[in-house]
Amino acid sequence: MSGDEPVSKDEPVSGDEPVSGDEPVSAGAWRAPGRANLMGEHTDYNEGLVLPFALQYGTTAIAARRDDGKLVLRSGQAPGEPVTVALDSLAPGSVTGWAAYPAGVAWALGEAGHEVPGAAIDIDSDLPEGAGLSSSAALESSVALALTELAGLAVARRELATIARRAENEFIGVPTGIMDQSASLLCEAGHALLLDCRTLEITQVPFDPAAAGAALLVVNTRAKHALTGGEYGRRRAECEEAARQLGVPSLGYLTNAGDADRLADPVLRRRARHVISDDARVRAVVNLLRSASPGPAVYREIGALLSRAHLSLRDDFEISWPEADVTVETAESAGALGARMIGGGFGGSVLALVPAEALPAVRAAITEAFRLRSWTAPGFLDAIPSASAARVA
Repeated sequence: MSGDEPVSKDEPVSGDEPVSGDEPVSAGAWRAPGRANLMGEHTDYNEGLVLPFALQYGTTAIAARRDDGKLVLRSGQAPGEPVTVALDSLAPGSVTGWAAYPAGVAWALGEAGHEVPGAAIDIDSDLPEGAGLSSSAALESSVALALTELAGLAVARRELATIARRAENEFIGVPTGIMDQSASLLCEAGHALLLDCRTLEITQVPFDPAAAGAALLVVNTRAKHALTGGEYGRRRAECEEAARQLGVPSLGYLTNAGDADRLADPVLRRRARHVISDDARVRAVVNLLRSASPGPAVYREIGALLSRAHLSLRDDFEISWPEADVTVETAESAGALGARMIGGGFGGSVLALVPAEALPAVRAAITEAFRLRSWTAPGFLDAIPSASAARVA
């Protein structure tokens, strides 16, 4: 199937339903999932298409109101004294480390005109940090739900995703797109989320690999990435310059693979080629999933698209890393239908689509490949398309 075929029209989901009513609560627990991105990497800030799904792993915020205008923040993953900040003192750069994420959400809610109360918030997570599974967006989303419900605010989920993204962009200083927060707040179980990052239109696309005898395996390569580093921002700037030279507001406006060839600079040409081709691969995967009976043959085609996406990320966008390349090659040799790096790059995880019966062999082969290179043993997570953030207690 060509990536140039139009995406068929399902009934889109608005994302405008409020996350709570107007009755504040005094305490509770809210959980938000991490995400894996099936297709569409570094296309979000280019106003292209992405196709993430929520994981069954996530972050929980246990929160209670305080009447002193302060946030008291604790994390099970960062033991030690709690971080205490006054709401009226919040400003970009005023809080550092992990606490900047919940503090940034409180700040962004205030900037959006929503008054939030002081709160004691205890954070716990079963998402591996730095694995490219959007642990930061899960933290932001769980805290955003907690603060809005403690305040009795009715905030639409799409707006809440935008607020959480603003926290990451402006308070913390990481120039991410809208995908991660949208996935954490808007995904449905058994579906991938087709998100047009220019219009913010969302559509739930049925996604059930198990029904076709396949499974999704996330391989944590243990090479941690940090989006606050310069390479992520450099890629974004390169994409913006490529779009400027091509005369479009962003690369997501382009659908012709040959458009990238009009760029004289070989680096900009490669960056644009990746974005345009990955947008096409999102369309192709969506059309495959919408076929009459997405069985094993369909998932073989999706696997091939995953592998082509990895080559594009490795060679054109140049953000892969040795452990990811070895993981992809080894998984494919051991029976995977396809695999690719996911996340911002330079560390993190690989997503592999594997026939269920081949899972033990794929895990064993990757573990052995790491052992032979004296690398830290990889971690494995079975990925099941799961539900979005919700109050759990």
